[in-house]
Amino acid sequence: MIPVPQAFSTSYARARVKFLEAAAAGGLSIRSHNHPLRGAEGEVLAMDVALDGAPGADRLLIVSSACHGVEGFCGAGVQVHALHDDDWRARAREAGVAVLYLHALNPHGFSHRRRVTHENVDLNRNFLDFSAPLPDNPAYAELHDLLLPATWPPGPQNEAAIEAYIARHGLTRYQAAVSQGQYQFPDGLFFGGQAPTWSHLTLRQVLRDHARGARRVAWIDLHTGLGPNGVGERIYAGRQDPQALARAQAWWGGGGQTAVTSVYDGSSTSAELTGLMWCAMYEDCPDAEYTGIALEFGTLPITEVIEALRADHWLHRHPQAEEALRVRVRQQMMDAFYTDLDAWRGQVVAQARQALFQAVDGLSG
Repeated sequence: MIPVPQAFSTSYARARVKFLEAAAAGGLSIRSHNHPLRGAEGEVLAMDVALDGAPGADRLLIVSSACHGVEGFCGAGVQVHALHDDDWRARAREAGVAVLYLHALNPHGFSHRRRVTHENVDLNRNFLDFSAPLPDNPAYAELHDLLLPATWPPGPQNEAAIEAYIARHGLTRYQAAVSQGQYQFPDGLFFGGQAPTWSHLTLRQVLRDHARGARRVAWIDLHTGLGPNGVGERIYAGRQDPQALARAQAWWGGGGQTAVTSVYDGSSTSAELTGLMWCAMYEDCPDAEYTGIALEFGTLPITEVIEALRADHWLHRHPQAEEALRVRVRQQMMDAFYTDLDAWRGQVVAQARQALFQAVDGLSG
């Protein structure tokens, strides 16, 4: 096992090297799916897939990072630490559970410190039937122009209008309106797309290649940005299915901060969302019993997280913005989705490690 800080990185390029080196040193089977674009440093981008265990195993645990690119600074660190954790790897092998690590589901966002894909799409709102009418989000439409004003930082009038909306409707409704997913404004926040993204299509292929033959599949998808700083909320990740929710609660739940929450009953810090990524499991691996959670580590208050996302999307709409503003916004995004303290990293790894062991116990029980 390596010291916790050594598992984390300050760039996508370095995180990828650490992941690939750890997987190779551990004797894992590795396959890289190269992205069509280059990264912020001109580096190759890829969704890297590493399998620890037998191909076609009956029981499979998926551990994924960077669904929302910039959140990969946390998730990749968890993955690298797990690959160096001999006790964890031995436990999975003894239980007959293969572990599939998906590093950088959204490598472009990871490299450019954005939450969205290169198509400006939130990957976890992009899993829909695009041949059918797309969900409507009139509450977001009401806010769109306020969220992305003509100038940045916003002026007092804009700030007052946002504050008035929150005072009228409440912070929970504001968060839901902004974040649940919208399909009308391609340059807006939490845009779900109008077609499958590269990451969407690549992930589906990975699931078909590696998970279709499994009888039981668990998935821990690593996220940041919601909840109290350093606390890992275990959010049920799947369809509205009482049996699957009960399994997730039995495997990962306890009391207090270790309870499994759900967007369907209002117990989660997340709003109920559209186009959820994990629903691909039901279509691409229809014979598997699927149980999943999003492990969401808190950073800053939700208003500051949304402010960082507003700034990032404004900057995307104004590529000629002055460099000083660009630097501030990039740092704002990092602060919103990654707390650069060893104490926070230690909390993250400890909670993620517990969830990994619990997943293996659940799959083998």
